[in-house]
Amino acid sequence: MLRWTLDRRAILRLGLTGAGWALWERIGAARLAHAQTPLRDPRERHLGAIRQLTFGGLNAEAYFDPTGTRLVFQSTRPPFGCDQIFTMNTDGGQVRLVSTGRGRTTCAYFYPDQPRILYSTTQFEDAACPPAPDRSRGYVWPAYPSYDIVSADLDGRNLRRLTQSPGYDAEAAISADGRSIVFCSARDGDLDLFLMDAGGGNVRRLTDRPGYDGGPFFSWDGRSIVYRSYYPETTEAREAYRADLARHQVRPAVMDLYVMAAADGGEQRRVLGNGAANFAPFMLPDSTRIIFSSNLHDPTRRSFALYLVHLDGTGLERVTYAEEFASFPMISKDGTKLVFCSTRNASGPREINVFIADWIP
Repeated sequence: MLRWTLDRRAILRLGLTGAGWALWERIGAARLAHAQTPLRDPRERHLGAIRQLTFGGLNAEAYFDPTGTRLVFQSTRPPFGCDQIFTMNTDGGQVRLVSTGRGRTTCAYFYPDQPRILYSTTQFEDAACPPAPDRSRGYVWPAYPSYDIVSADLDGRNLRRLTQSPGYDAEAAISADGRSIVFCSARDGDLDLFLMDAGGGNVRRLTDRPGYDGGPFFSWDGRSIVYRSYYPETTEAREAYRADLARHQVRPAVMDLYVMAAADGGEQRRVLGNGAANFAPFMLPDSTRIIFSSNLHDPTRRSFALYLVHLDGTGLERVTYAEEFASFPMISKDGTKLVFCSTRNASGPREINVFIADWIP
Protein backbone atom coordinates (compact mmCIF):
# COMPACT_ATOMS: atom_id res chain seq x y z
CA MET A 1 0.00 0.00 0.00
CA LEU A 2 1.18 3.50 -0.78
CA ARG A 3 2.23 5.51 2.29
CA TRP A 4 1.83 9.19 3.02
CA THR A 5 5.49 10.08 3.16
CA LEU A 6 5.22 13.81 3.90
CA ASP A 7 5.95 13.54 7.64
CA ARG A 8 5.48 16.09 10.42
CA ARG A 9 8.99 17.49 10.04
CA ALA A 10 8.32 18.11 6.35
CA ILE A 11 5.02 19.78 7.26
CA LEU A 12 6.83 22.09 9.68
CA ARG A 13 9.49 22.80 7.06
CA LEU A 14 6.75 23.86 4.62
CA GLY A 15 5.04 25.98 7.27
CA LEU A 16 1.77 24.06 6.93
CA THR A 17 -0.43 24.92 9.89
CA GLY A 18 -4.15 25.48 10.26
CA ALA A 19 -5.87 25.35 6.87
CA GLY A 20 -2.70 24.14 5.15
CA TRP A 21 -2.38 21.23 7.58
CA ALA A 22 -6.04 20.34 7.08
CA LEU A 23 -5.55 20.31 3.32
CA TRP A 24 -2.61 17.94 3.56
CA GLU A 25 -4.63 15.70 5.91
CA ARG A 26 -7.27 15.45 3.21
CA ILE A 27 -4.60 14.70 0.62
CA GLY A 28 -3.28 11.97 2.91
CA ALA A 29 -6.75 10.45 3.10
CA ALA A 30 -7.01 10.64 -0.67
CA ARG A 31 -3.74 8.71 -0.96
CA LEU A 32 -5.24 5.86 1.06
CA ALA A 33 -8.42 5.94 -1.02
CA HIS A 34 -6.41 5.71 -4.23
CA ALA A 35 -3.84 3.23 -2.92
CA GLN A 36 -5.40 0.30 -4.75
CA THR A 37 -5.92 2.10 -8.07
CA PRO A 38 -3.86 0.48 -10.85
CA LEU A 39 -1.24 2.93 -12.02
CA ARG A 40 -0.17 1.16 -15.20
CA ASP A 41 -2.07 0.69 -18.44
CA PRO A 42 -1.44 -2.76 -20.02
CA ARG A 43 -0.26 -1.08 -23.23
CA GLU A 44 2.63 0.62 -21.43
CA ARG A 45 5.21 -2.03 -22.24
CA HIS A 46 8.22 0.17 -21.37
CA LEU A 47 6.95 0.77 -17.83
CA GLY A 48 7.44 -1.69 -15.01
CA ALA A 49 6.41 -0.99 -11.43
CA ILE A 50 5.02 2.55 -11.11
CA ARG A 51 5.04 4.50 -7.85
CA GLN A 52 3.21 7.77 -7.21
CA LEU A 53 5.44 10.17 -5.25
CA THR A 54 3.25 13.27 -4.75
CA PHE A 55 -0.44 13.53 -3.97
CA GLY A 56 -2.26 16.76 -4.70
CA GLY A 57 -1.34 20.16 -6.09
CA LEU A 58 0.61 21.00 -9.21
CA ASN A 59 3.93 19.15 -9.34
CA ALA A 60 6.15 19.32 -12.40
CA GLU A 61 9.64 19.07 -13.89
CA ALA A 62 11.04 16.39 -11.58
CA TYR A 63 14.63 15.41 -12.42
CA PHE A 64 17.13 12.94 -10.95
CA ASP A 65 20.29 13.82 -9.07
CA PRO A 66 23.57 12.22 -10.29
CA THR A 67 23.04 9.17 -8.03
CA GLY A 68 19.48 8.53 -9.18
CA THR A 69 18.27 8.50 -5.56
CA ARG A 70 16.88 12.02 -5.19
CA LEU A 71 14.67 14.33 -7.25
CA VAL A 72 14.34 18.08 -7.60
CA PHE A 73 10.96 19.42 -8.74
CA GLN A 74 8.70 22.47 -8.74
CA SER A 75 5.37 22.51 -6.95
CA THR A 76 2.50 24.82 -6.11
CA ARG A 77 1.27 23.74 -2.70
CA PRO A 78 0.26 25.40 0.58
CA PRO A 79 1.27 27.86 1.86
CA PHE A 80 2.72 29.10 -1.45
CA GLY A 81 0.69 30.79 -4.14
CA CYS A 82 2.94 29.76 -7.03
CA ASP A 83 5.72 27.29 -7.86
CA GLN A 84 8.60 26.75 -5.46
CA ILE A 85 11.48 24.27 -5.73
CA PHE A 86 11.59 21.11 -3.59
CA THR A 87 13.70 17.99 -3.34
CA MET A 88 12.64 14.51 -2.26
CA ASN A 89 13.90 10.95 -2.23
CA THR A 90 12.83 8.69 -5.08
CA ASP A 91 10.46 6.92 -2.67
CA GLY A 92 8.64 10.22 -2.08
CA GLY A 93 10.15 10.75 1.37
CA GLN A 94 12.11 13.64 2.88
CA VAL A 95 10.34 16.39 0.95
CA ARG A 96 12.26 19.62 1.45
CA LEU A 97 11.77 23.20 0.32
CA VAL A 98 15.02 24.43 -1.24
CA SER A 99 13.97 27.70 -2.89
CA THR A 100 13.45 30.79 -0.78
CA GLY A 101 9.65 30.85 -0.85
CA ARG A 102 9.74 34.26 -2.56
CA GLY A 103 8.65 35.01 -6.11
CA ARG A 104 7.94 32.24 -8.60
CA THR A 105 10.48 29.57 -9.50
CA THR A 106 10.94 27.08 -12.32
CA CYS A 107 13.26 24.68 -14.14
CA ALA A 108 15.40 23.17 -11.37
CA TYR A 109 18.31 20.82 -12.05
CA PHE A 110 21.11 19.19 -10.05
CA TYR A 111 24.76 19.99 -10.63
CA PRO A 112 26.41 16.65 -11.48
CA ASP A 113 29.78 17.37 -9.86
CA GLN A 114 28.96 19.40 -6.73
CA PRO A 115 26.15 19.47 -4.12
CA ARG A 116 24.19 22.32 -5.65
CA ILE A 117 21.02 22.94 -7.62
CA LEU A 118 20.14 25.30 -10.43
CA TYR A 119 16.79 27.05 -10.91
CA SER A 120 15.16 30.29 -12.06
CA THR A 121 13.33 32.79 -9.87
CA THR A 122 11.46 36.09 -10.11
CA GLN A 123 12.30 37.01 -6.50
CA PHE A 124 14.81 39.74 -7.34
CA GLU A 125 12.04 41.92 -8.77
CA ASP A 126 9.25 41.07 -6.32
CA ALA A 127 8.81 38.66 -3.41
CA ALA A 128 5.17 38.15 -4.43
CA CYS A 129 4.02 35.77 -7.15
CA PRO A 130 3.91 37.46 -10.56
CA PRO A 131 0.44 37.84 -12.11
CA ALA A 132 -0.89 34.92 -14.13
CA PRO A 133 -0.82 35.40 -17.90
CA ASP A 134 -3.94 36.56 -19.73
CA ARG A 135 -5.38 33.46 -21.40
CA SER A 136 -8.51 35.12 -22.77
CA ARG A 137 -7.07 34.65 -26.27
CA GLY A 138 -5.99 31.05 -25.71
CA TYR A 139 -3.50 29.04 -23.71
CA VAL A 140 -0.05 30.59 -23.27
CA TRP A 141 3.09 30.02 -21.21
CA PRO A 142 4.39 33.02 -19.25
CA ALA A 143 7.94 34.16 -20.00
CA TYR A 144 8.33 36.58 -17.11
CA PRO A 145 11.13 39.09 -17.79
CA SER A 146 11.91 39.01 -14.06
CA TYR A 147 13.17 35.41 -14.23
CA ASP A 148 16.88 35.04 -13.51
CA ILE A 149 18.94 31.88 -13.07
CA VAL A 150 20.46 31.09 -9.67
CA SER A 151 22.34 28.26 -7.99
CA ALA A 152 22.15 27.17 -4.35
CA ASP A 153 23.36 24.49 -1.97
CA LEU A 154 21.13 21.44 -1.59
CA ASP A 155 19.60 22.97 1.54
CA GLY A 156 18.81 26.19 -0.37
CA ARG A 157 21.56 28.25 1.23
CA ASN A 158 24.42 30.15 -0.44
CA LEU A 159 22.23 31.49 -3.23
CA ARG A 160 24.23 32.80 -6.18
CA ARG A 161 22.75 34.80 -9.03
CA LEU A 162 24.09 33.61 -12.40
CA THR A 163 22.21 35.96 -14.76
CA GLN A 164 21.34 39.64 -14.43
CA SER A 165 20.48 40.64 -17.98
CA PRO A 166 17.19 42.36 -18.81
CA GLY A 167 14.49 39.92 -19.89
CA TYR A 168 13.64 36.30 -19.42
CA ASP A 169 16.40 33.87 -18.34
CA ALA A 170 15.16 30.37 -17.50
CA GLU A 171 14.82 26.76 -18.75
CA ALA A 172 18.38 25.94 -17.72
CA ALA A 173 20.12 22.56 -17.59
CA ILE A 174 23.71 21.46 -16.93
CA SER A 175 25.96 19.19 -18.97
CA ALA A 176 26.89 15.80 -17.53
CA ASP A 177 30.48 16.96 -16.92
CA GLY A 178 29.23 19.95 -14.93
CA ARG A 179 31.04 22.51 -17.08
CA SER A 180 28.27 24.15 -19.13
CA ILE A 181 24.73 25.45 -18.64
CA VAL A 182 22.31 25.75 -21.56
CA PHE A 183 19.36 28.10 -21.09
CA CYS A 184 16.67 30.14 -22.83
CA SER A 185 16.94 33.93 -22.81
CA ALA A 186 15.21 36.97 -24.29
CA ARG A 187 18.30 39.16 -23.79
CA ASP A 188 18.70 39.79 -27.52
CA GLY A 189 15.03 40.48 -28.22
CA ASP A 190 13.94 36.94 -29.10
CA LEU A 191 13.69 33.67 -27.18
CA ASP A 192 16.91 31.88 -28.04
CA LEU A 193 19.27 29.33 -26.50
CA PHE A 194 22.58 30.28 -24.94
CA LEU A 195 25.50 28.54 -23.26
CA MET A 196 27.37 29.75 -20.20
CA ASP A 197 29.95 28.29 -17.88
CA ALA A 198 28.73 26.57 -14.71
CA GLY A 199 29.46 29.71 -12.70
CA GLY A 200 27.56 32.03 -15.06
CA GLY A 201 30.41 33.46 -17.16
CA ASN A 202 31.40 33.19 -20.83
CA VAL A 203 27.88 33.50 -22.29
CA ARG A 204 27.53 32.65 -25.98
CA ARG A 205 24.50 32.35 -28.25
CA LEU A 206 23.51 29.04 -29.88
CA THR A 207 20.34 29.84 -31.88
CA ASP A 208 19.35 32.90 -33.89
CA ARG A 209 16.37 31.92 -36.04
CA PRO A 210 13.29 34.12 -35.36
CA GLY A 211 10.95 32.22 -33.08
CA TYR A 212 11.02 30.37 -29.80
CA ASP A 213 13.79 27.95 -28.80
CA GLY A 214 13.52 26.45 -25.31
CA GLY A 215 13.39 23.46 -23.00
CA PRO A 216 16.97 22.35 -23.75
CA PHE A 217 18.80 19.36 -22.27
CA PHE A 218 22.23 17.92 -22.92
CA SER A 219 22.66 14.35 -24.06
CA TRP A 220 24.36 12.13 -21.48
CA ASP A 221 27.49 11.95 -23.63
CA GLY A 222 27.62 15.77 -23.74
CA ARG A 223 27.81 15.98 -27.51
CA SER A 224 24.28 17.15 -28.33
CA ILE A 225 21.47 19.33 -27.05
CA VAL A 226 17.81 18.48 -27.65
CA TYR A 227 15.25 21.27 -27.47
CA ARG A 228 11.79 22.43 -28.56
CA SER A 229 11.15 25.19 -31.09
CA TYR A 230 8.44 27.15 -32.83
CA TYR A 231 9.37 29.13 -35.97
CA PRO A 232 6.48 31.16 -37.44
CA GLU A 233 6.55 30.86 -41.21
CA THR A 234 3.81 33.23 -42.41
CA THR A 235 3.51 36.98 -42.02
CA GLU A 236 0.42 36.53 -39.86
CA ALA A 237 2.14 33.93 -37.65
CA ARG A 238 5.22 36.12 -37.26
CA GLU A 239 3.11 39.10 -36.24
CA ALA A 240 1.20 36.97 -33.71
CA TYR A 241 4.45 35.61 -32.29
CA ARG A 242 5.93 39.09 -31.88
CA ALA A 243 2.74 40.30 -30.20
CA ASP A 244 2.92 37.39 -27.74
CA LEU A 245 6.61 38.07 -27.13
CA ALA A 246 5.82 41.71 -26.32
CA ARG A 247 3.38 40.39 -23.71
CA HIS A 248 6.11 38.09 -22.37
CA GLN A 249 4.36 34.87 -23.32
CA VAL A 250 4.67 31.90 -25.64
CA ARG A 251 1.79 30.16 -27.38
CA PRO A 252 2.71 26.43 -27.51
CA ALA A 253 0.05 25.19 -29.94
CA VAL A 254 2.66 23.92 -32.42
CA MET A 255 6.20 22.99 -31.42
CA ASP A 256 8.80 20.73 -32.94
CA LEU A 257 11.86 19.00 -31.54
CA TYR A 258 15.37 19.86 -32.69
CA VAL A 259 18.87 18.57 -31.99
CA MET A 260 22.14 20.48 -32.29
CA ALA A 261 25.80 20.18 -31.41
CA ALA A 262 26.41 21.13 -27.78
CA ALA A 263 29.73 22.84 -28.39
CA ASP A 264 28.60 25.63 -30.70
CA GLY A 265 24.96 25.10 -31.75
CA GLY A 266 25.96 23.73 -35.13
CA GLU A 267 24.27 20.93 -37.09
CA GLN A 268 20.76 22.01 -36.09
CA ARG A 269 18.19 19.57 -37.43
CA ARG A 270 14.47 19.02 -37.00
CA VAL A 271 13.33 15.68 -35.59
CA LEU A 272 9.56 15.47 -36.17
CA GLY A 273 7.56 17.90 -38.31
CA ASN A 274 4.16 16.50 -37.30
CA GLY A 275 2.33 19.79 -36.68
CA ALA A 276 1.56 18.91 -33.06
CA ALA A 277 2.69 20.40 -29.75
CA ASN A 278 5.84 18.44 -28.90
CA PHE A 279 7.84 19.46 -25.85
CA ALA A 280 9.84 18.34 -22.77
CA PRO A 281 12.38 16.26 -24.75
CA PHE A 282 15.11 14.33 -22.95
CA MET A 283 17.68 11.99 -24.50
CA LEU A 284 18.01 8.41 -23.36
CA PRO A 285 21.41 7.25 -22.06
CA ASP A 286 22.21 5.71 -25.45
CA SER A 287 22.08 9.27 -26.93
CA THR A 288 20.26 7.92 -29.99
CA ARG A 289 16.63 8.31 -28.84
CA ILE A 290 14.44 11.02 -27.32
CA ILE A 291 11.57 10.64 -24.88
CA PHE A 292 9.13 13.55 -25.04
CA SER A 293 5.54 14.72 -24.54
CA SER A 294 3.12 15.29 -27.41
CA ASN A 295 -0.56 15.66 -28.29
CA LEU A 296 -0.03 14.19 -31.75
CA HIS A 297 -2.47 11.32 -31.05
CA ASP A 298 -5.39 13.61 -30.16
CA PRO A 299 -7.32 15.37 -32.96
CA THR A 300 -8.57 17.89 -30.38
CA ARG A 301 -4.95 18.49 -29.19
CA ARG A 302 -6.11 18.45 -25.55
CA SER A 303 -4.35 15.37 -24.16
CA PHE A 304 -0.62 14.63 -23.95
CA ALA A 305 1.27 11.34 -23.72
CA LEU A 306 4.92 10.32 -23.64
CA TYR A 307 6.59 9.11 -26.84
CA LEU A 308 9.93 7.73 -27.99
CA VAL A 309 11.65 8.61 -31.26
CA HIS A 310 15.10 8.20 -32.81
CA LEU A 311 17.14 11.33 -33.50
CA ASP A 312 16.43 10.98 -37.22
CA GLY A 313 12.66 10.96 -36.59
CA THR A 314 12.16 7.24 -37.16
CA GLY A 315 10.83 4.63 -34.76
CA LEU A 316 8.09 6.79 -33.23
CA GLU A 317 6.44 4.89 -30.38
CA ARG A 318 3.84 5.87 -27.80
CA VAL A 319 4.89 5.17 -24.19
CA THR A 320 2.00 6.21 -21.90
CA TYR A 321 -1.79 5.81 -22.15
CA ALA A 322 -3.20 6.05 -18.61
CA GLU A 323 -3.86 9.79 -18.31
CA GLU A 324 -4.94 13.01 -19.99
CA PHE A 325 -1.55 14.61 -19.45
CA ALA A 326 1.96 13.17 -19.14
CA SER A 327 5.14 15.18 -19.52
CA PHE A 328 8.60 16.13 -18.19
CA PRO A 329 10.16 12.68 -18.60
CA MET A 330 13.72 11.87 -17.59
CA ILE A 331 15.38 8.46 -17.66
CA SER A 332 18.10 7.92 -15.08
CA LYS A 333 21.71 7.78 -16.25
CA ASP A 334 21.86 4.02 -15.67
CA GLY A 335 18.76 3.56 -17.81
CA THR A 336 16.71 1.76 -15.15
CA LYS A 337 14.19 4.39 -13.98
CA LEU A 338 11.82 6.87 -15.59
CA VAL A 339 10.47 9.89 -13.71
CA PHE A 340 7.57 11.86 -15.19
CA CYS A 341 4.64 14.07 -14.21
CA SER A 342 1.07 13.08 -14.91
CA THR A 343 -2.63 13.42 -14.20
CA ARG A 344 -3.04 9.66 -13.76
CA ASN A 345 -4.76 8.71 -10.53
CA ALA A 346 -5.59 12.36 -9.85
CA SER A 347 -8.09 12.95 -7.05
CA GLY A 348 -9.27 16.28 -8.44
CA PRO A 349 -9.08 18.70 -11.39
CA ARG A 350 -5.86 20.56 -12.15
CA GLU A 351 -3.84 18.01 -10.17
CA ILE A 352 -0.50 16.86 -11.56
CA ASN A 353 1.76 14.48 -9.65
CA VAL A 354 5.24 12.99 -9.88
CA PHE A 355 5.61 9.30 -10.75
CA ILE A 356 8.60 7.00 -10.99
CA ALA A 357 8.65 3.75 -12.95
CA ASP A 358 11.03 0.93 -13.73
CA TRP A 359 12.16 1.45 -17.33
CA ILE A 360 11.96 -1.53 -19.66
CA PRO A 361 13.99 -0.92 -22.86
